[in-house]
Amino acid sequence: MSARPDFTVPQSSSPFTIAPQQAPSLKRRMACWLYEGILMFGVVFIASYLFDTLSQSRHALDNRYLRMGFLFIVFGIYFAWFWAKGQTLAQKTWHIRVVSPSGQAITQTRALLRYVLCWVWFLPPLAAYSTGIPVLEVLVLLAGWVAVWAILSRFHPTQQFWHDALAGTRLVHFVQAKK
Repeated sequence: MSARPDFTVPQSSSPFTIAPQQAPSLKRRMACWLYEGILMFGVVFIASYLFDTLSQSRHALDNRYLRMGFLFIVFGIYFAWFWAKGQTLAQKTWHIRVVSPSGQAITQTRALLRYVLCWVWFLPPLAAYSTGIPVLEVLVLLAGWVAVWAILSRFHPTQQFWHDALAGTRLVHFVQAKK
């Protein structure tokens, strides 16, 4: 018997059902992503308050790179924890789950791998910024790159983002079973 829940259990014994190989629409995933960003303000606020208290920072730019590293770790813990449980709050709202290819919950290790791979799409705009391109132009490049990254999922056989394919995870649309 596995300690991880199996999300492919028949409808009669589970309050949720997952359509086999059905990825959420790109529109649903991007809306979830936007909502996740809004919810992360709370995580950033609490983590930054903790960082400022522990480091006795008096200004937001004090220990800037250490703060960014701390937030990267906090985000990693947040996402790995919730993805290993199946979904974040935003994903729950938009009826999206992160599962293994077999439809089961992913491990903490796989969730951390997914988290790191999720950041890879951010590297091209960051590289552009490091060359001295003005911030406004980098933001335009970032928006364009996000659009390209999202559209590339349309070419994947199961409509998954490429970081999910590399991490051995998949996003699935689930619906609550009617009582």
